[in-house]
Amino acid sequence: MAKDTPDSVVTPQQAETLTPDFCIIGAGPGGLAVAATAAAFGQRVVLIEKHKMGGNSLNYGSVPGKALLAAAKRAHQMRHAGAFGIMPADPQIDRQAVHDYVKDTIAAVAPNDSIERFTGLGVKVINDTARFVDKTTVIAGEYRISPRFFVIATGSSPAIPAIPGLADVPHFTNESIFDVTEPLPHLIVIGAGSVGLELAQAHRRLGSNVTVIDAAAALAKDDPELSVVAVSALRDEGIDIRENTHITSISGDGGRVNVTVTRDGATELIVGTHILVAAGRKANVADLGLEAAGIRFDNAGIKVDTGLRTANGRAFAIGDVVGGPQFTHVATEHAGIVFRRALFRIPAKTTSRPLPWVTFTDPELAHVGLTELQARARHGRVNVLRWPYGENDRAQIDRQTRGQIKVVTSKRGHILGVTIVGAAAGDIIQMWSLAIAKGLKIKALTEWVAPYPTLSEISKRAALRYFATAPSNPIVRKTIALLAKLG
Repeated sequence: MAKDTPDSVVTPQQAETLTPDFCIIGAGPGGLAVAATAAAFGQRVVLIEKHKMGGNSLNYGSVPGKALLAAAKRAHQMRHAGAFGIMPADPQIDRQAVHDYVKDTIAAVAPNDSIERFTGLGVKVINDTARFVDKTTVIAGEYRISPRFFVIATGSSPAIPAIPGLADVPHFTNESIFDVTEPLPHLIVIGAGSVGLELAQAHRRLGSNVTVIDAAAALAKDDPELSVVAVSALRDEGIDIRENTHITSISGDGGRVNVTVTRDGATELIVGTHILVAAGRKANVADLGLEAAGIRFDNAGIKVDTGLRTANGRAFAIGDVVGGPQFTHVATEHAGIVFRRALFRIPAKTTSRPLPWVTFTDPELAHVGLTELQARARHGRVNVLRWPYGENDRAQIDRQTRGQIKVVTSKRGHILGVTIVGAAAGDIIQMWSLAIAKGLKIKALTEWVAPYPTLSEISKRAALRYFATAPSNPIVRKTIALLAKLG
């Protein structure tokens, strides 16, 4: 590669020109999904990634996070085996071994996202930074790429709040917390959203004292009736969750961190040993040259229409970089929308399917569709159907009776939204996602046979509550009486 400019950087004029069908910037879940599908349909694909293949989800997000939770759950089960007649034991936590297990899990998944796999699929992978030089061209390393379509899938990074003193104190984010190999005596978590509470519970179960601080309510985006069940469970495990609490300053010295907070006019000092910042994320839009491409963006991310097309007609943007819900499954859903629109001209939209989300604490908290408050605001009168885990035989068997399902329907029985808090909520919510996506009425959720004993029976039990008044309905009773007379 010739490098005869003063700063040894290849200029656009020197770069080799590529003219693929798709140029994808970012090799996270969304970018990889577009690349693999496009290649499978015979499209010429260039994939550009400046960091690690697999993006945040594989390296710093869902995979290591859930692996850490899995390790922590085993420790918790050992401590509470007495409920099953087994002598409980206080586990000896080897943080180096836990670290190695998390890294091994990432390594086991990584081949699916590797350069070698995608090269084998016919994708040209460029491990370098990408920058638009005009509306039709991107420069990456020694290449000048001018495709039919761009797909920007650069994801997001941890947002660091502007708290006085935080920048001067060492702190973890999700991009560094999984490198821990030593015990964390007292972890202070900034942020009581899904990520903050999942990591708080994992570290508590692995032996740390944990304090969580948030300026709003914990799990604020979820139905408050059910989120309080999850939050209460975390508090019962000894996690100190400070809601509606503002951090005024942070300082640190000698292996300790000092966090000054205020709530209801009172000031308090919280002393810990380590800080984890889990206070949201910011879209990765810097240094992409979006202005040169004619792509509009702001601090929230790239601006797109419901078809994920940017202001530049040949450029799409997907996943975290467009703002909105930041989940791996959202990025892969976006990938499908872009592919259908770009290749088949199908008018797919982001509004066509309900979005489920799950907080993988124990108990899990899962949701799809509208919350009760949203449904009442939009539809007026609604029906609310509930069924507790305590009335489920499998939950009793497994000693996992904390939780309930809550289903919101219209007066005519259309399913509007479902929230579940309890064991396996993330798995149980899936049938409700399908039901809402297909526009089913609640009656359809009574017309299947639930195997016994399973936690999924709570779905059918809740659905049957819609017809709970039928036995006392005068018309139904008269019909039964008439049929009886007919023999």
